[in-house]
Amino acid sequence: MTKDVVTLTKKMPDPLSVLAGLLAGGPDQLAGVEGEGAVVRLCDAQGRPLVSVEAPLLVQVRGEAERLLGASAPEVPYWWTEARATTGVKEAEQLAGTFAARLATLVGGTAWPPGAAWSLAVVDTDGMSAAPVPASARPAVDVLTDKVAVVIQDRPVIAMTAWLADAFRAAAESELGLQIVTPAGTRLSPAVRAGLPGWPSRWVVQDERDGYYDGLSGAVLQWRDGFFATVVPPDATEEDPRTPVAASFREGATAHGDTGERQLAISFRTVHPADDRLVLGGALEAVWREVTGEPPAGWGTEEPANLPWSLRQLTEVAYERAPAPTWLVVVGSPERPGLATVRVTRTKAGVEEDVTLAFGYGPGETPPTEAVEAAADALATRHGLQSMLVQLRRARRDLSVPAYFEGPGAPLAFVLGAEEVRAMPGDRARRTPLAEPPRELGPKTRPALYYPLPGDPSDLSGWQDFERLMRHLKGEGAA
Repeated sequence: MTKDVVTLTKKMPDPLSVLAGLLAGGPDQLAGVEGEGAVVRLCDAQGRPLVSVEAPLLVQVRGEAERLLGASAPEVPYWWTEARATTGVKEAEQLAGTFAARLATLVGGTAWPPGAAWSLAVVDTDGMSAAPVPASARPAVDVLTDKVAVVIQDRPVIAMTAWLADAFRAAAESELGLQIVTPAGTRLSPAVRAGLPGWPSRWVVQDERDGYYDGLSGAVLQWRDGFFATVVPPDATEEDPRTPVAASFREGATAHGDTGERQLAISFRTVHPADDRLVLGGALEAVWREVTGEPPAGWGTEEPANLPWSLRQLTEVAYERAPAPTWLVVVGSPERPGLATVRVTRTKAGVEEDVTLAFGYGPGETPPTEAVEAAADALATRHGLQSMLVQLRRARRDLSVPAYFEGPGAPLAFVLGAEEVRAMPGDRARRTPLAEPPRELGPKTRPALYYPLPGDPSDLSGWQDFERLMRHLKGEGAA
């Protein structure tokens, strides 16, 4: 059974009223919870948390419920309210389902998963209480050791929700890894995939045959010394670790084969002077328009992305958070899947935007690779491009990350910004070991350079060309 329930309603819900009803009139602790409190918790008589309820989120972007839950939703705008039950406590799961079902019934809406509707039966709430969670409290995790924080999620797509983002931050501040455990068949949002830090953080997939495996590498895992670690065979050596790969990970790649789905993946960095006239997000919008013919559909500081696309509002949020960095997620329309993560950082050079972006295409659709050079030219001309890498991948149109091997992308182009070109000694940036010379982009007096690469997902030799180019640009000996 899932540990999370989500209610989608047209009217703004009042979770506190529903909790009060569940608790036979509501205990005194409910008073004054509204306002800045983002979470309310139901606790048992010993004070142990049973259910955490997030503040309702107004979603104004089409397609987010379908993308993250696989569920239909009311027409935008609608309210998204999440409740998370404590793992392994049957009463908590029943209570979360009851809360979601009653909220949907009273306000008018639907509860996800559909099975939550059965929970309308009365739950024994004797001895339970509700209270706001202090702002300094850590987000709930399912297992906490001296090495990792473990969270267990059972959703179609693991998204970078406000709760999971808080878990990421809390683990980092405590110098712990974060391990996300999911059942087979679950996928990751690209935002979560990009946010996973290095070892010992990982995505742990439950498997009938091998027990557990890493959803990104396929390595078979076991719980050892307080965290999920790779299985080490008795005959393994440091030179030949022989890490076993889960059969499900290998078979998933074979079963899905080449479906004809593709992703056009673009990552770039821009640097802007730090002044009051700076408007952020323009570089991403320029690329989006060149590739799709339309601007992004929405954005947010978490998933689901809930706000309509707005350069002004995005800039205001980043300014309010400065000098701390700002992390954002940007999405496209359901008709043209697109997702970007953006990190805005204040540095000595100015204000930097690091963008990782992908668009999805089905078997009958051709990725517009010809638009890439025009997009790079727009960045070089108006948006302070520092560098850009474009790849073409055999991967899902919906952009989600499955727990089987999809294969790497193939490099389609690399772009070096004008300032980086000027910093190169002599004509190193223009005279490269590649068969095709670079093309100039942007202003003639201060051009950026566009290096075309093969971009064929069936032939990964393009990475050899890319490596030769990088070694040449860095001046690391003969290419």
